[in-house]
Amino acid sequence: MSNTQRSALNRYLGIYGALWRNSVIREMQFKTNFVLWIIVELLWFALQLTFITVIYSHTDHIGDWTQWQVILLIGTSNFIQQLFTAFFLSNLVQLSELIRTGRLDFMLLLPINTRFVISLRQIDLGGFVNAGFALSVIFYAGHHLHLSVTVAQILGYLLLVCASLLVHYSLLTMLSASSFWTVRAQGIVWGYYNLFNIARLPDAAFRGAFKAFFTYALPMLLVANVPAKLIAQKLRSPAEMVLLVLLAGILFAISEMIWRNSVRHYTSASS
Repeated sequence: MSNTQRSALNRYLGIYGALWRNSVIREMQFKTNFVLWIIVELLWFALQLTFITVIYSHTDHIGDWTQWQVILLIGTSNFIQQLFTAFFLSNLVQLSELIRTGRLDFMLLLPINTRFVISLRQIDLGGFVNAGFALSVIFYAGHHLHLSVTVAQILGYLLLVCASLLVHYSLLTMLSASSFWTVRAQGIVWGYYNLFNIARLPDAAFRGAFKAFFTYALPMLLVANVPAKLIAQKLRSPAEMVLLVLLAGILFAISEMIWRNSVRHYTSASS
C-alpha cells in the first residue's frame, strides 16, 4: 500500500470514527426510544422462534432441517438483519428525503466519496445489541446440536455473513437509487426489508421458479441459509459458498454502476 493510499485510508477511518461518535451522542439524547426499539425487535425475534416451535410440535423436519437447525438459521438471519440495520438501513431509507429536500446537494460538495457518507453517516446502535441476542441464540442452538466448530468454519461463517451484508446493501442501494426519478421511494425500500422474512426459512421448503428467483435474482435463500449450513455442517459442497460470494461481488458492481449513473443524472433540488 502506497503512502497516498494509506493516508486516504486513515482519513476515511477518521471520518467514520467521527460518524460513530455523532451516532452515540444522538442515541443517548433519546434513551427511551433506543430502549423501546430494542424491546420491539426482541419481541419480534421471540415471535419468530415461537412460530417455529409451534410448527415443530406437529412435525419433526422441514425438508432435511431439524428444529434446532432451523433455530440456528433464524438466529443467523436475525444476526445478519440486525447488522445490516445497524450499518446501512436507516441511511439508505433516508436517501429519498435527502433528494427531496435538497440536502444531497451539500453532500455532493463534500471532499469525500458521496456514497460513503450517505451509506454510513448514521449508526443504529440498537442493531448491535439485537445482533448480540441473535448470536446468543446461535450459540444456544449449536449447543443443542452438539456442534464442534473449527476456526476455519468460524472464519468462513464471518466471511459469508459479510457477503450477505454486501448482497443486502447492494440490492437496497439499487432500490434507493429510484429516488432520483421518483418523489418518494421509502415504500419501495421498506418493501425490500420485508423480504428478510424469506431469508429465515430453510431453502428446502421451496421448489421451482420461486426458489430459483430467490436464489439467483434476489438471493434471499442464500444470505442466511449458506452461513447457517456451514456452521450446522449441512453444506455438502463449497459451490453454494462460492455462489454467495460471487453474487455479492456482481451485485455490488451493478449497484455501483446504477449509483454513478443516478448521480450523473441528478440535477439538484433547485433546478
